[in-house]
Amino acid sequence: MKQNLLELDAAGLTAWFAALGEKPFRAKQVLRWLHQFGEADFGRMSDVAKNLRAQLPELAEVRLPQVLRDATATDGTRKWLLDVGNGNAVECVFIPEENRGTLCISTQAGCALDCAFCSTGKQGFNRNLTTGEIIGQLWWAKHALGDFRMPGAAVGRRPAETDFCAERIISNVVLMGMGEPLANYENVVAALRLMLDDNACGLSRRRVTVSTSGIVPAIDRLRDECPVALAVSLHAPTDGLRDRLLPINRKYPLSELMAACRRYLERSPRDFITFEYVMLDGVNDSTEHARALIRLVRDVPCKFNLIPFNPFPAAGFARSPAQRVRRFAEILMQAHIVTTTRKTRGEDIDAACGQLAGHVRDRTRRGETRIVTIAEVAS
Repeated sequence: MKQNLLELDAAGLTAWFAALGEKPFRAKQVLRWLHQFGEADFGRMSDVAKNLRAQLPELAEVRLPQVLRDATATDGTRKWLLDVGNGNAVECVFIPEENRGTLCISTQAGCALDCAFCSTGKQGFNRNLTTGEIIGQLWWAKHALGDFRMPGAAVGRRPAETDFCAERIISNVVLMGMGEPLANYENVVAALRLMLDDNACGLSRRRVTVSTSGIVPAIDRLRDECPVALAVSLHAPTDGLRDRLLPINRKYPLSELMAACRRYLERSPRDFITFEYVMLDGVNDSTEHARALIRLVRDVPCKFNLIPFNPFPAAGFARSPAQRVRRFAEILMQAHIVTTTRKTRGEDIDAACGQLAGHVRDRTRRGETRIVTIAEVAS
């Protein structure tokens, strides 16, 4: 079977070329063609030796998830439904803003954590995505948005923080789509290394965020092996309530999670942890809950991102009223905790937080859905 080169980070690609008797610089060349120029045709990789270009199609391929559907919301949010085989599909979402463009990526087909308020969890767990399927979402989005560089452009230079957004359509990547990233640790970290590599995607560690529901041992591993910005899906200030909303809390309770957050900050590229908090009407949105949160995070430098709940069929929860969300935020800010309320984006294409995969199974069965193939892109 041919090697899918999207599955290999720099170390893996270097080892693969070494087995062919090639020098390490070949890996750097091919990484740039794949991840900076978006080139899937080996024959067009002009600075690669001609004999190697002729040999590569026999040994390797660039195999990407196929695009089943490409939808754009009225607010400009864009969502891709991607086929990952055997009836499984995942979704990734691009969110354009005035000073940044954020791509939200999935890491699993479905999710095993079964958080009470998340539609993806209700789908169940199918499998982990491979490294190529994770990085392939970024590849497709860059292709669709025209965000690849032209061959001949300067490569290997990391833009300064001040000009990063101006140079790129996708300036930030968040692993907050379908699945729990840290439950697919090895593949996620290999994809992160490609995102951060100056010869590949060249993103800043500060602009790549992994979101987790709180798998404590994996948080510690990420700190040691590939620290990027960290967001923690918190959603409750007490173990009793969090046990109900996020079953993973029964294994890693809040005291252990807060300790892991403090350890992570020792090597984090940011000096704070982002806590995500979905506002559920009458469940976790009272002034008492806000004050309990202040006590919980008193020793963890952090910011809060309050998220309006996005309903889905048979959810069993409702969105907190806007006035209550404002009061909740005020209490946190009065305690000098930076607090933002996430603007709901892409609701009309089911691209808002917690809505991903709400209709995936139906969509993959629609006969009229057109699949975009890698051959069309390369032609």
